[in-house]
Amino acid sequence: MSDDERTAAELAAGSRMDRVNSPIRSSDYQALAEFRHTLRRFLAFSEAAARNSGLTPQQHQAILAIKGHGDGGMSIGDLADKLLVRHHSAGELVDRLVKADLVIRQESADDRRRVVLVLTPQAEAVLEDLSAVHLDELRKTKPLLLALLNALP
Repeated sequence: MSDDERTAAELAAGSRMDRVNSPIRSSDYQALAEFRHTLRRFLAFSEAAARNSGLTPQQHQAILAIKGHGDGGMSIGDLADKLLVRHHSAGELVDRLVKADLVIRQESADDRRRVVLVLTPQAEAVLEDLSAVHLDELRKTKPLLLALLNALP
């Protein structure tokens, strides 16, 4: 099991809740299956869109996380948390992003000991295009997702 898979497994194990004593109905299984299928379909769309833009899906997730973090800049540790990966895996990803001219490491304005990640203009442009198509796809999928969520008990 890779470090990334182990982190996701630890997250899942840590989030288990005690089951409510009501039995799980057939319609619950159907709703869960359809919900997961819809999520997988969106993820497949997202991965293909990233590849069509010249990025790996993980690069896309990383630059989106950095952009979504705000103007203060994101540390490698913050990125690891957002991507649900180990710190060293995030560090290796950042090395590849720097090499691809998508991210720069920059001294934090608040704390010179802290290094933050900043998107390059190239990353900003690619991310803007990718985000536009993702938002459009989510708008198309929204009614189905809402119906599936509303079908849950």
